[in-house]
Amino acid sequence: MWWFSALHANVLAVCSRNASDAQEMRVLDAGCGTGGLLARLGAARGAIGIDADASACTRAAAKSARPVCAGSVDALPFADASFTTIVSADVLCHRGVDERRALEQFHRCLTADGVLVLNLPAYRWLMSRHDAAVYNVRRYTKTGVVSLLHAAGFRPLFASYWNMLLFPLMVLTRKLLPGGSSDVTPQPAWADAIGRAATGLERILIRAGIALPFGGSVLAVAAKIESFHA
Repeated sequence: MWWFSALHANVLAVCSRNASDAQEMRVLDAGCGTGGLLARLGAARGAIGIDADASACTRAAAKSARPVCAGSVDALPFADASFTTIVSADVLCHRGVDERRALEQFHRCLTADGVLVLNLPAYRWLMSRHDAAVYNVRRYTKTGVVSLLHAAGFRPLFASYWNMLLFPLMVLTRKLLPGGSSDVTPQPAWADAIGRAATGLERILIRAGIALPFGGSVLAVAAKIESFHA
């Protein structure tokens, strides 16, 4: 689906701009689901995955050919400073996650110069049947994400909304049209092409470090502050 393709490409774009210069990258996909992003992070980045759903872990390992373990982002089963980069896409918003505890775990498991990449759904007022279907209980503003990162001992490097060009259609679909459940459904080829084209244009700006003023998701990158004490 175009949305997942755009999410993965946006995450990879900001990883390339902001990732650690360490000779050997060690990347954790925290909440890897069935492994689409993990497969794109791949062996070159030393990527491994973790997810709370054991069946998703099995599928992710098969799809990505990368190590995957079952576990919670609230209690990561890894040593301190295990990763140069942690990526977490639409996980802190989940009903089974304590966002502050998860951020503490990300901070603990990152190296001194480590980088955290987050993607999160935008705007509390946009909560809808889609969120209920995918077990989201939180949506965020860019300002709110930056504040969370500061409080957890991170220095934000970049934060932007995305899915801006199609945002009016997203609002219409989720708030004004009746029925339905999750938006994660097969799309006709023409709709998929429009979605890929719109988010592709946005990605040119994101790659250049230009933040978009609104959109359906928040993308944020932050560096670990080594001297931070909660």
